[in-house]
Amino acid sequence: MGLGAALTAVGFVISYFVWRRKGAAYGLRGVAWSLLPVIAGLLLLMDVVLQFVLGVLGILLTMAFKLQSWVGLGLAVLMVVLYVVSGFMKSKGIGVKPGARPEDRARARAEGGGGAPAAGAAPAPAGQVNAPKQAKAPSADDDFDDIEALLRKRGIE
Repeated sequence: MGLGAALTAVGFVISYFVWRRKGAAYGLRGVAWSLLPVIAGLLLLMDVVLQFVLGVLGILLTMAFKLQSWVGLGLAVLMVVLYVVSGFMKSKGIGVKPGARPEDRARARAEGGGGAPAAGAAPAPAGQVNAPKQAKAPSADDDFDDIEALLRKRGIE
């Protein structure tokens, strides 16, 4: 309980300075977070929180002196970097086979190809289609016919 009260008092002091510097909204949020340690103490959760923090610190200190842990951390950083770079490449279309991007598949389906373009086929210039337009069966709903006509007029299929 004593540790929770001390942490709450420190939180109140910090919240006072935040209140003066940034305004009442930030200060009240600081007061709310400052009450958390005393609440944990009153609910008899402070021992559990203290054991958790000491356990995590023990694991981190043990890991700090093992080469295996550093190799694992390096691989984790490498994994994140590779994932971010691949997302950037995918969004720019770099290193992506033709027809592999969702936009290419949608365009191929709209053109009547049904899948990825053939290996030797050159991509069609923007605004042109590979296959001739097929006549569609008349729709029962007039609203959809109007929308389809508008989309065709704009070159969207």
